[in-house]
Amino acid sequence: MKISVVKNILEANDRIAQENRAIFDESNLLVINLMSSPGAGKTSLLEKTIDALKNDFQIGVIEGDIQSSQDAERIARKEIPVVQINTGGACHLDGNMIRDTFKEFVFDDLDLLVVENVGNLVCPAEFKVGEDFKAMILSVPEGEDKPAKYPLMFHESKVLLINKIDLAPYLDCSVEDMKKEALKVNPHLTIFEVSCKTGEGLDSWYAWLKDAVNNRKSA
Repeated sequence: MKISVVKNILEANDRIAQENRAIFDESNLLVINLMSSPGAGKTSLLEKTIDALKNDFQIGVIEGDIQSSQDAERIARKEIPVVQINTGGACHLDGNMIRDTFKEFVFDDLDLLVVENVGNLVCPAEFKVGEDFKAMILSVPEGEDKPAKYPLMFHESKVLLINKIDLAPYLDCSVEDMKKEALKVNPHLTIFEVSCKTGEGLDSWYAWLKDAVNNRKSA
């Protein structure tokens, strides 16, 4: 019975996510579902990315957290449209939650919408929101065992950003092993090694994302 209930929930969410996607398609809007564990660096990456691309593209953000609006306040300082969703205990965002924010945006005025999901390596991977693709961040301090422990997150993602590589010399962890383990789960992952602290590797991420936005706009 439990399996049947979960299946019904996911199928209902998939239908809403498809409807969301159709709305995004009308504006040729690239939508990214950004996921990670708490503290891996989602908001820091968003801040850096907004600074790098805001002269080229119009960017909007949906922030998901269990409580508080701290991350949305950080993004709002970048003077871009941002909406906070507080789940009140739920460990992920879903298509219906995202739908409730649409009235706050003018999608025709945006090129890129980033959904910063709740910090969690389990539930967000299961629920689509209408995104073009999922991207995840894995920070070096988390270790190379995470792809084996949380395979669905890596399997469902198109992009993996390994963050905090500046800490690698001080930790008993190999970035190369993290990449190898991730690629075992999903050989098609596009991987970027970055440091939001030092800026290392971020230019490659920015260039890749620019191409993705431009391709979406011309689709």
